[in-house]
Amino acid sequence: MESPFYKKILLKLSGEALMGDQEFGISSDVIASYAKQIKEIVDLGVEVSIVIGGGNIFRGLSGAAQGVDRVTGDHMGMLATVINSLALQNSIEKLGVPTRVQTAIEMPKVAEPFIKRRAQRHLEKGRVVIFGAGTGNPYFTTDTAAALRAIEMETDVVIKATKVDGIYDKDPVKYPDAKKYETVTYNEVLAKDLKVMDATAISLCRENKLPIIVFNSLIEGNLKKVVMGEHIGTIVVAD
Repeated sequence: MESPFYKKILLKLSGEALMGDQEFGISSDVIASYAKQIKEIVDLGVEVSIVIGGGNIFRGLSGAAQGVDRVTGDHMGMLATVINSLALQNSIEKLGVPTRVQTAIEMPKVAEPFIKRRAQRHLEKGRVVIFGAGTGNPYFTTDTAAALRAIEMETDVVIKATKVDGIYDKDPVKYPDAKKYETVTYNEVLAKDLKVMDATAISLCRENKLPIIVFNSLIEGNLKKVVMGEHIGTIVVAD
């Protein structure tokens, strides 16, 4: 069997991606597809950490626009990520893959608290670890949580699953002439405000020389291709 190019990964999933064609909530078909793709790479021996957003249920910034206090809204968003984490854990475990959810906000009746050494031990034993509740702090996005946990778990790469096939110079849905980048640097992402991840997350990855791959996760088999080193999507690297 061919050996994977990336042996330790952090997979960043957006909450919106879980909606499928729905206006909110979780699509059972989409989450089942993600679970299947995750099992494929676990079967290759890849250590898989996951950070998932909560935008399909509640987003702190949109809550603030509706009059919800920003800190309260962000905490509500963190709880939404835990709901998504539990749903994904359930789907992955249905396929026979042991999975643990660790949260940045302690809720022992629901999930383990985030403990770095324990998370690393789970990964060494072949378990998938899903990190919920972001960083546990308001004003920090799940993108930043993904970069932080990836660094703490000493992963080879951050893999960001999206609905598009990479990073473009402008929105490809709105602009047919949008140009796709095959490779882009952290500095270019920040200077051109390419909306890959927030600036804090990009800066963390840059400081720790952690590459980021952005790809279309709605095509089954793409995650395995990325892990095997096939160049799909866009990779963000140092200058």
